[in-house]
Amino acid sequence: MVDLAGTLRLIRLRPGEALLSIISFAGVAFVGVIAGIFAAVVIALAAFFWRAWRPHHAVLGRVEDLKGYHDITRYPEARRLDGLVLFRWDAPLFFANAEAFREAVESAVDAAPTATRWVVVAAEPITDVDTTAADVLDELLADLRRAGVELRFAEMKDPVKDWLTRYGLKQKIGDDAFYPTVGTAVDAYVAASGIEWIDWEERGDGEPGTSSGTSSST
Repeated sequence: MVDLAGTLRLIRLRPGEALLSIISFAGVAFVGVIAGIFAAVVIALAAFFWRAWRPHHAVLGRVEDLKGYHDITRYPEARRLDGLVLFRWDAPLFFANAEAFREAVESAVDAAPTATRWVVVAAEPITDVDTTAADVLDELLADLRRAGVELRFAEMKDPVKDWLTRYGLKQKIGDDAFYPTVGTAVDAYVAASGIEWIDWEERGDGEPGTSSGTSSST
């Protein structure tokens, strides 16, 4: 009934899950099966909600000899384009984390090494946008535009775009503000801004835009 080896492995790999496992066991052993299982479910849901409330997010850059765009905190050597913030949010957008999303985007703009012209959200992990998050997005869009910053999206799934259309947000943002990959968004920014940007793969084959269209990011 007690998997000691499994528990020790869980403590080593995922301490939070190990704590949940221990609490569940203690509840069943000392309170009762139904009460213990119920407590475990409640704690698991609370832990899930907490992770969704403050999910991982990252500013992305281009790393030499590595495909895709990657978290600049993990790859400090990553190159960034002047005036462009590539921002990834690793969760659905809903009422509990919408303000955190807005604050994170604004912080990324404030921390950018050059004055920001575009913010491109790498939106592949965003699987839903609820009405509260849509309202926050609308406010963020207006605030950024007042500051002369364009808000764009890359890799957003079609069902999520459908929700934005229902909210009237996609029309405000503009159809041309959605790109199939982060790389194509970068290409569009380079073309629109006129900045000089030579990708490492372009130096190898002389074909502009070959690699920047890649969609992978970490």
